[in-house]
Amino acid sequence: MSAPAATSSLFQPERNCWRVEKAQRATFVVDGDDYFRAFVEAARGAKRSILISGWDFHSRTRLLCRGPNDCELELGDFLNDLARRNRHLHIHILIWDYPMIFGLDREWGPIYGLGWQPHRRVHFRYDNTHPIGGSHHQKIVVVDDAVAFNGGIDLTCRRWDTNAHSPDNEHRNVKGAAYPPFHDLMMAVEGDAARALGDLVRERWRKATGDTLRPPAKQRRVFRRKAAAEEMKVSRWPQSLPVHLSDVPIGISRTEPAINGSNGVREIEALYVDMIAAAKNSIYIENQYFTADKVGDALAARLAEPDGPEVILVLRELSHGWLEELTMQTLRTRLVKKLRDADQHNRFRPLYPFITGLKEGTCIDVHSKMILIDDDIVRIGSANLANRSMGLDTECDLTIEARGRKDVQEKICGLRSLLLAEHLGCEVKQVSEAVATASNLRDAIDALRTENRTLKELQELPQVSETLLNVVSVADPEKPVALADLAQIFSASTAETSMASQDVADVVPKDSERWDPRSARTGPSWGKLAGVALVLIALTAVWQFTPLNEYLDGNRVTAWAREVGKSWWVPILTVLAFTPASYVMFPRPLITLFAVIAYGPIWGFVIAMTGIQVAAWTSYVAGRRLDPGTVRRMAGAKLDKILQVLRRRGLLAMTALRLVPLAPFAVEGVVAGAIRMRLWEFLLGTAIGILPGTLTSTVFGDQLSTWLEDPGRINYWAIAFVLFLLGGASWFVRRWLLSSAATSSRHGVSDARTV
Repeated sequence: MSAPAATSSLFQPERNCWRVEKAQRATFVVDGDDYFRAFVEAARGAKRSILISGWDFHSRTRLLCRGPNDCELELGDFLNDLARRNRHLHIHILIWDYPMIFGLDREWGPIYGLGWQPHRRVHFRYDNTHPIGGSHHQKIVVVDDAVAFNGGIDLTCRRWDTNAHSPDNEHRNVKGAAYPPFHDLMMAVEGDAARALGDLVRERWRKATGDTLRPPAKQRRVFRRKAAAEEMKVSRWPQSLPVHLSDVPIGISRTEPAINGSNGVREIEALYVDMIAAAKNSIYIENQYFTADKVGDALAARLAEPDGPEVILVLRELSHGWLEELTMQTLRTRLVKKLRDADQHNRFRPLYPFITGLKEGTCIDVHSKMILIDDDIVRIGSANLANRSMGLDTECDLTIEARGRKDVQEKICGLRSLLLAEHLGCEVKQVSEAVATASNLRDAIDALRTENRTLKELQELPQVSETLLNVVSVADPEKPVALADLAQIFSASTAETSMASQDVADVVPKDSERWDPRSARTGPSWGKLAGVALVLIALTAVWQFTPLNEYLDGNRVTAWAREVGKSWWVPILTVLAFTPASYVMFPRPLITLFAVIAYGPIWGFVIAMTGIQVAAWTSYVAGRRLDPGTVRRMAGAKLDKILQVLRRRGLLAMTALRLVPLAPFAVEGVVAGAIRMRLWEFLLGTAIGILPGTLTSTVFGDQLSTWLEDPGRINYWAIAFVLFLLGGASWFVRRWLLSSAATSSRHGVSDARTV
């Protein structure tokens, strides 16, 4: 019997895929338990190289859990041990350089040199090459360019689970805190497809670090090439993984954002649209999110056709926290409604997996990123069905086409039956029989539903206004959100828009905003002044009307300060105290106040100026030595504003920045050091900029010392003059700052120096 004729391929390199490479072996891996076990086996067979590319990484991730109280192997120790045992092995880990808002859920140790210490041949780096608001979202592991894994599971905590998704699995916990069931997929490939994924990770490493990694086959010397070739022939395929497919082409599709003059890559989005258009009978989707507009439009168009395919959409029931509920779930509601409205022939089913016994407010966390078309095409990767995965984040998906091969069709159909059996709590054979009997997926699912474990229909959620939808869309952009876009979104004058703007204030990626000088305030900060006044009134009341007035007698306070100041080391300690105070944002004027009371106005002023200069110098040196990612995390949303000032004229800009600060004192110094500002400009600008404030603190300190000893001797004219001087200087410099920034904006000046 002759083989069936091969159908045409959807793959179009440079449009909907990057490369098409053959996999000697390929397997679908469902859920974290099977994936972590396969990863351990493959990594133990590594000879030269392990490449890990991920959105997250946690060294305390437990890899193997067998029975009660039996979890072994922590990821960090495991990798270090592999490197120690094999002096030829190098492990490269590239993780997204995330904003600090994600820090609570991540491991801080590798960032700051605390906690886990990677072995010298375990190279840990962060990828900060993305546009503001974007992320490195690929989840790839490549072993010796021989075996590779790609999909939705990062090597981090809260990813491990078994196919059973029991509501009370004791191994599903982090630091004693249980997390809900977690469902996801990976694909394992061997051969040329794995080698191509190695090339992809090495290119991302080069873009992120500037270093070029050589493929494993080129790491051996010429006279040992034969031995290297023999070494590479040894299989790294995990013994725990069955081989689902052999000698099958793999389409590798990417998303890369448009940045640094590039047009970006949108292969993933193009292939989604092509796959949906090619469907004849069914489209089965599992995904963490469902907000991608172009994918939604393509699905709606097929549902509107009289003889179009059915669409089965498996999502998670709930969102993670109020912020995601406000943004991604709101956008999902809009897209699901759009498909329901387009579904004139009852072929659309939005579902979520359910199991009894879950804690209230939790659900089975569907984290998958897969789509299966008929029995002919399956795709597994890192890309969510979200706009940002189509154009803003870096993503990688792997796709297999049957092209008429019966063996491939059987395995694709088998994967769908396996997933439905897992969600419905039945056997794979039951699913296959139900689908054959019903001739469609939706009726088969209805026939297999039970009470304890099943797929439930996603309920209709309350509709929200179009204004709020436009606002929360900022959380899921296809490209970086510019200030002009935000201005347009928030330009409506309705009261509803005002309320919505406040509701989503934390959703907008503020780092993407350029500083608009027209929006800066030129008047005094009356709220802050009122707060200071209230604090002073409260302290005065405590002083006057509590027993503290006996201990805080003016003469006693000044006498204590001057007595302490007689020790030779106290002036040195006072100078040094300004440095930690600047980093923890302790009020420096209080230290100046002590110096003035202890040593008088002249020496107090000298001590304060010296201490502030030392503190500024340490922050500058830190900026010179810190890596760019750390500087970005420290400066946060204020980084862009600081750079816009510093890019103008070094000395004047630094003077203005110190007089009218846009960020904490230490942060400004770190940024100045990171962009390699000239040290003399930095120190002189700091000295001039802090002069009015330090002089004010000195005069106030001197007058306070006088008041403590004799209230009748206080010089109110001196205080008024200093306040007038400080206010006038602040107003003048702020005006110059605004005018300078406005000129930059009008003439399109770009940052020549970046962090």
